[in-house]
Amino acid sequence: MKTIFRKTMLYKTGVEYGDYTMNHIQGCAHGCKYPCYAYLMAKRFGKVLSYDDWKEPRLVSNTLEILDKEIPRLKNKIKSVQLCFTTDPFMCGYDEIKEMSLAAIRKLNDAEIKCCILTKGILPIELAEFSRKNEYGITLISLDENYRQEMEPGSAPYQVRLAALRALHDRGYYTWVSVEPYPTPNLIEQDIHNILDAISFVDKIIFGRTNYSKEITAYTRHKEFYNKQAAIVVAFCKERKIAYYIKRRTIT
Repeated sequence: MKTIFRKTMLYKTGVEYGDYTMNHIQGCAHGCKYPCYAYLMAKRFGKVLSYDDWKEPRLVSNTLEILDKEIPRLKNKIKSVQLCFTTDPFMCGYDEIKEMSLAAIRKLNDAEIKCCILTKGILPIELAEFSRKNEYGITLISLDENYRQEMEPGSAPYQVRLAALRALHDRGYYTWVSVEPYPTPNLIEQDIHNILDAISFVDKIIFGRTNYSKEITAYTRHKEFYNKQAAIVVAFCKERKIAYYIKRRTIT
């Protein structure tokens, strides 16, 4: 696969529930069509030329060397590092990305830095050999495979994602699910209770609306819809003692 070089890697996220993050890949083969905020920003600032260009990921080949320089300097400031915010650490079909992600997590863990993982790919079982402080998560916005193939065409099937997450949960790891960006009924008719039942084993659920899409605002009852769905998530989590977080501007 193609590679690029960078000068820096670890940075503060600026996201309300995050700390530090790293993005050791440019682009994402999953090709999400929500639209993807990371793609929109990459195109706006000239990092990629087109959607097809975005779907051809470039691995930062000097990732580990950068971490060797930055970890000693930032170690005392970092509570956790998330992989990743603008790409995916376990992109389907790219063993080079998987191996680099595992090596980066191992290096951070060796420095006693916790890692929080989020993927639309498959969480490798090798993660069960890493720090017990790590937190492993997947994105899951539906259980309908037709919708996944339409909106997340290069991602892992939903049930495969769930099985990989469950395997790490059963090994005693903290697991979580990001139910974001959750679609409105004009995009897909579904019952959020079914998704919640499927992820009821996890330790935390994050819920958020879809943004940056004209199709969402075209659904005139979207505010009422997201208020109702968020209330269902909160009630579900409280009843089962699952931690939860409702993203900003989801409830109005």
